[in-house]
Amino acid sequence: VIASLMWLVAQTISTNMKFLDTLYFGSIISATDPVTTLAIFSDLNVDPTLNGLVLGESLLNDAVAIVLCGALEDYARFQLKEDPDSFQAQAFLKTILNFFSIFFGSVGLGSLLGVITALLTKFTYVRDYPVLETSLFFLLSYSSYLLAEVCSMSGIVSVLFCGILQAHYTFHNLSLESKMRTRQFFELLNFLMENFIFSYIGVSMFTFSRHKFNFVFITSAVLVIGIARAFNIYPLSFLLNLGRKKKIPLNFQHMMWFSGLRGALAFALAIKNTVSEARQIFLTTTSLIAILTVIFCGGLTTPLLGQLEIPIGVLPDDQRRQGSVRQPRDGDEGEEGGEGGGDADDTESVESHINLNEGGRSYLARSWRSADRTFIKPLLTNCQPTLMETMVCLGPVSRWLTTEEQMTGNFIHRTMYTEL
Repeated sequence: VIASLMWLVAQTISTNMKFLDTLYFGSIISATDPVTTLAIFSDLNVDPTLNGLVLGESLLNDAVAIVLCGALEDYARFQLKEDPDSFQAQAFLKTILNFFSIFFGSVGLGSLLGVITALLTKFTYVRDYPVLETSLFFLLSYSSYLLAEVCSMSGIVSVLFCGILQAHYTFHNLSLESKMRTRQFFELLNFLMENFIFSYIGVSMFTFSRHKFNFVFITSAVLVIGIARAFNIYPLSFLLNLGRKKKIPLNFQHMMWFSGLRGALAFALAIKNTVSEARQIFLTTTSLIAILTVIFCGGLTTPLLGQLEIPIGVLPDDQRRQGSVRQPRDGDEGEEGGEGGGDADDTESVESHINLNEGGRSYLARSWRSADRTFIKPLLTNCQPTLMETMVCLGPVSRWLTTEEQMTGNFIHRTMYTEL
């Protein structure tokens, strides 16, 4: 949508801009970065469904935009070998093949490193050395980026999916000290990098020598990305609602449309290549759009939440589950039934809460949660239930893949009550 509309705009300005160039601009500017909006969501405890939708859409946009920009550059190189002014079917097919191979290869490589990290922290005694544990966690995360780049894949996509798996699996295996240290370390890196990149964007507007201002193109781009985002959010939400029991309400869709800020990733993709006049216009336009959307959309997020009557102060599911778990009291050990009865009640309470929430999920989400709870999480983490309970068909293999801490539940109770 962005490429088509901006190509029409390009015909009205005195710039040699081909449709392939506008396709590249569409890929760049499609990378969203709603960091300001998500920070406000977190502070106000906005409905977790909306938070997850905005975050998930941003992650998918970023991953596809990175790989798509590389694929378009590959197509341009293939096209130069033939007739640069004609459509090359062979180059197009090679580009499509490269896109999917790079994307899924990066996802697979990052996921593999995430699984290796989870297994390493589960089946070794590295948790007895918190500093080493934190160092390995960080280095293995970064190694997913390096390996992907060495293999001519996307390092950002690889480290993104490595981080997703580490957050869902590996983090549960860390010692309490490493959990705190790792969380604080990545929060610090996140804060520093965000401030650095936005400072760099602002400074580059006045110091970078290859900016080229075209106010018709810039103004049109601001309008076009709003139109394109509407074409993305509302039709896709409609299609998703056809298969969802818990529908995406219209006020959530409005907030998702408004949350399409542009930022660090779009700027990084734009500044990679500023050789031609068209690419210089792209850089200037992207920088200005990033600054405007962060200031305008970020500043109006809180008032818009109130206008749209979106619930705030809603606790995430995991905190509500923790709140439903009864904390141990001094007199519990002396009560009849001991600790076992209380633990059983707590387990039933948590399981009933999970089952209640499962009813509102889609079939695909329920299938994934079932596989995750039955096999993947018991395999990769010290969480209960164990594979001996969920995968009895594996026989002695399930016992071999279960640690002592996972069987006794000491790891789970120590983590649960300390975090509470």
